[in-house]
Amino acid sequence: MPTKVLVPLLGEAVEEVTLVTWLKTEGDPVEEFEALLEVETDKVVTEIPSPSEGVLLKIIENEEGKVLSVGTLLAWVGVESEEIPAGDEEPRTPVDEKPALAKQAESAPQKETPLNTVPKHDSALGFISPVVAKIAAEKNIDLQQLAGTGRGGRITKDDLLAYLDNPQKTVKTGSENIIPMTPVRRAIAEHMVRSRRTSPHVTTVMEVDFSAVIAHRKANKEAFARDGVKLTFTPYFVAATTTALKSFPIANGSWSDEGVILHKDINIGMATSLGEEGLIVPVIKNAERMSLLGLAEKVNDLAERARANKLKPDEVRDGTFTITNHGVSGSLFAMPIINQPQTAILGVGAIQKRVVVVTDESGADMIAIRPMVYLTLTFDHRILDGAIADYFLAKIVEGLGEW
Repeated sequence: MPTKVLVPLLGEAVEEVTLVTWLKTEGDPVEEFEALLEVETDKVVTEIPSPSEGVLLKIIENEEGKVLSVGTLLAWVGVESEEIPAGDEEPRTPVDEKPALAKQAESAPQKETPLNTVPKHDSALGFISPVVAKIAAEKNIDLQQLAGTGRGGRITKDDLLAYLDNPQKTVKTGSENIIPMTPVRRAIAEHMVRSRRTSPHVTTVMEVDFSAVIAHRKANKEAFARDGVKLTFTPYFVAATTTALKSFPIANGSWSDEGVILHKDINIGMATSLGEEGLIVPVIKNAERMSLLGLAEKVNDLAERARANKLKPDEVRDGTFTITNHGVSGSLFAMPIINQPQTAILGVGAIQKRVVVVTDESGADMIAIRPMVYLTLTFDHRILDGAIADYFLAKIVEGLGEW
């Protein structure tokens, strides 16, 4: 009896996925847990594995960019030449098969993906499936010359085969090009517009003397490295923000028609750049329970897996507050947009040495050069008044300045 390949339960709140690309074609032999296709949800690309060993007998859903519900029948895997049950190609699966979906999803990350199914990415072309990359390498084809017909301008296997049949037909022509709208870019655009329409945005700005943090990091970098952890500045911002959220729990809330929902857990989202692909916000769950070492370890792990497209859907969900470090590109300060349905977002500017007035031990003012950072807090004015927002941001400044 052949086995169904279904859209698995990728997270508690994940009800739909978007089909990105198939990594296998009909007739290909597959191993149990070997990646068959990729789907996307919340800007996270996830591989769906084969539930059993055999041959990919039939692909039911093969339209790139199509939105599919959990439980949708994707394909059949079985013994070569084995017949698929007649009339059993419904797009939805019975309720009693849902436990199998969860088991399928849990098994996937624990099985190492074979080398020949690892997806490729090119900064100019975007995602390139392993099949396309392999054919292009074997045939010595410059993919820059092809016009992709897949979602977001993705170059598909059919595009490549069409080019081999008629190279002139699919070559890009003209002096102007349209940058395709990738799934990540489209999701970002929709989220930003929705956020502006949802809540009244107000931004307040303060600056902090970063001398204490720089000194602490310099003194502890080697000790952290011995534990296999790279100590960056991000954990300091997360720790200071967590302390401030404990002091002002309303900033860790979200709006509802019944009132402000105060979240018990502090889940800090950290905006992570994916280069031209946009950004993604992995979430540090229960940040209030972590030491600086624990935060640093978690920051390293999430950032590395975010850039390698290895995050799980649940790891970009349930954030209660967001930090975005726009200063990494040299920006001094910005007014970031709230990550709905959260109350506020902290923007971190570049560390810049500036001339400031400081007070010495005797109480006298003096001019000094200090590493300064602008911090911006953009908040939902329905939830936070200006004074409370300032008190909250001042608490973060205090935590960083007196580390």
